[in-house]
Amino acid sequence: MELFGHLFSSYTWKALIAFYENDIPFAFRALGPDQPENGARFAELWPIGKFPMLVDGGRTVMESSTIIEHLQLHHPGPVRLIPESPEQAIEVRMLDRISDNYVMGNMQRVVANALRPPERRDPVEVDQAKAALETAYRWLDGWLGGREWAASGRFSMADCAFGPALFYADWVHRIPDELANVKAYRARLLARPSISRCVEEARPYRPLFPLGAPDRD
Repeated sequence: MELFGHLFSSYTWKALIAFYENDIPFAFRALGPDQPENGARFAELWPIGKFPMLVDGGRTVMESSTIIEHLQLHHPGPVRLIPESPEQAIEVRMLDRISDNYVMGNMQRVVANALRPPERRDPVEVDQAKAALETAYRWLDGWLGGREWAASGRFSMADCAFGPALFYADWVHRIPDELANVKAYRARLLARPSISRCVEEARPYRPLFPLGAPDRD
C-alpha cells in the first residue's frame, strides 16, 4: 500500500495513526517540492489535490475517514477503530465528523487566513473561527465527562481525528484552563504511541506553521 500525504498535515496524521495502531505495512509517498514524482502521480490520480490518498492494489481511496474504514475492512488488526456494534459505530462516526467539521475545520480557517497576503486577511473571519472553536471545546468538555476516549468506550477512529485536531487547534486558540476534561483528553491523545510518533515525525516541519509554532508539545 502507498499513502500520499505530508507529515505535517493534520489529515495525513489521522490516517497515519490508523496505520500505526495496527502496525500495518505501507510506503509513505511524501508530497512536496523535493518529491516531484510523488506529486505528479498524486495529481494524476486525484486532481482535486486533497490529501491523504491511499493506493491499495488497483483501488484508490480518498479522504482520511474512508481510508480508516478501508483499512479496517481489508487490513484488520487487533485495534478495531470502528466498533462492530452498529450503535457504537454511529457514535464513533458522529464524533469523527464533529472533530473534522468543528475542531479541525475551524482551526484550518485561522491557518488559511494567515496564509493569505496581508491585504486579504480578514480579522472577522479569525474571530468567528476562534469563537466557533471555543464553542466546540466547551461542548466536548461536557461530552468527555467520565470518558477516557471520545466514543464507544475505547480508542477509535474518533480519537484518530481528535488527536491532530486538538494538537493544532490548541496552537491556534488555547484550550481554556477551566476545560479540564478537554485538556486531559488532549494530553492522553499525545501520550498515545501512535500519535506521539506523528508528533515526532512532524517536528522538523514546525517552521512551516504560518502562525508560528509554540515552544511546547
